[in-house]
Amino acid sequence: MSAPKSLFSKENGIATNDMMSKADAQALCERVVKLSKADSIGVNLGGGYTGNIRFAANRISTSGGVGNSQLVVQSGYGSKHAVVTTGDFSPEGLERAVRQSEAIAKLAPEDPDSMPNLPPQTYNTVNTYFESTANLTPAERAAAAHTAIDASKSAGDLASAGFIVAGSSFNAIASNTGLFAYFPSTSANYQLTVRTNDGTGSGWAAADHPDWKQIDFKAVSDRAIEKARASRNPVAVEPGRYTVILEPQAVGDLVQLLAFALDARSADEGRSAFSKTGGGTKIGEKIVDSKVTLFSDPADPQLLGQPWTGEGLPLGREVWIENGVLKQLAYSRFWAQKKGTRPNGGLGAVKMTGGDATREQMIASTPRGILVTRLWYLRQVDPRTVLYTGLTRDGTYLIENGKITKAVKNLRFNESPLFMLNNLEMAGRAERVAGTEAGGNVVFPTIKVKDFNFTSLSDAV
Repeated sequence: MSAPKSLFSKENGIATNDMMSKADAQALCERVVKLSKADSIGVNLGGGYTGNIRFAANRISTSGGVGNSQLVVQSGYGSKHAVVTTGDFSPEGLERAVRQSEAIAKLAPEDPDSMPNLPPQTYNTVNTYFESTANLTPAERAAAAHTAIDASKSAGDLASAGFIVAGSSFNAIASNTGLFAYFPSTSANYQLTVRTNDGTGSGWAAADHPDWKQIDFKAVSDRAIEKARASRNPVAVEPGRYTVILEPQAVGDLVQLLAFALDARSADEGRSAFSKTGGGTKIGEKIVDSKVTLFSDPADPQLLGQPWTGEGLPLGREVWIENGVLKQLAYSRFWAQKKGTRPNGGLGAVKMTGGDATREQMIASTPRGILVTRLWYLRQVDPRTVLYTGLTRDGTYLIENGKITKAVKNLRFNESPLFMLNNLEMAGRAERVAGTEAGGNVVFPTIKVKDFNFTSLSDAV
């Protein structure tokens, strides 16, 4: 890992670029903290630069870059606090942001959940900054896009559309308690849709990694093209409960939504799927199949995330579900203090361990079922059961007698990740996925489940 360097010249002793070095970020944060006249001040500083390329109908349509930087100042008087955000890093701009936050904080109501700023913390070392991504050129992004464009053109009956975005960013936090943390990172994300020219078939594939060199763009393109061809002329099947094989993207789309449900306060107050009738929570109880283990760990080689929260709370390995048993819930600092336990930061980068079954083995073991590439437009139906509705998309296929026999029209489902993971039959190798609706660094396996609930057909391709 090489520390990012400031790209622009300095003004007033502070670098004003979008990708600040640690020294420049710390100097700016310290300047802001020293301006404070409030009881407390917290500073969040972030910025970066991303380059992108977009293509559609087998031709590049746009290419550009976005640079940004912003400073968030939170001033507090006791339990009253207020936040001001600015992109003006001049001496006048910094002082204006601090004074405005102080003035608004004095007028703010008391916050019963307010917590004091953390003292200095110790964080795990996680490297998510890669020169291969930070120094990427527009020509390299274009070459990656052409793996899909050229293959689709050569096929003669396919149209590709995709988006590639890659760049570097940093986050820094500081406070008048002496807390300071700085984290540089890079990210590269590729999402591709290939459609057949007759309008009946659509295939999708994606990849995500902080290191550009780890993404196999040709493999992503080949996968989307294969799915598009295989999904031509889909037939209708009756909605109902099916054995379903969900590829890692589809699993991540649905299971990642457990992050919003594993809140300790909601469970303690009886508003959650993890509340027990009569009081208490389901911690220590078996809630899904014993093959399921779900954990967060910013240092996991497949996850690689920031090792602290926006408050500066350190993040490490946290096991949420182990061998099907609920091990813990997500405790904020306020709720952990109220309950006399440890705050754990909640689910950030999250991974579900897998098994050793291949997708082909799952298909071969299925007399009748449906293979799903991904899910989209997920919306919550019932928070008490974590029930969601949504649609399949970009590659949905019928399995008969252990073989994929035909493409089927997309289906709407009503399903809970808890119900689904209780019906787990097989699991494959866990893979990093891209483009889930909730975002973030996520790793999930292909899984085979029974009794997945499809409720209606959709004519949308």
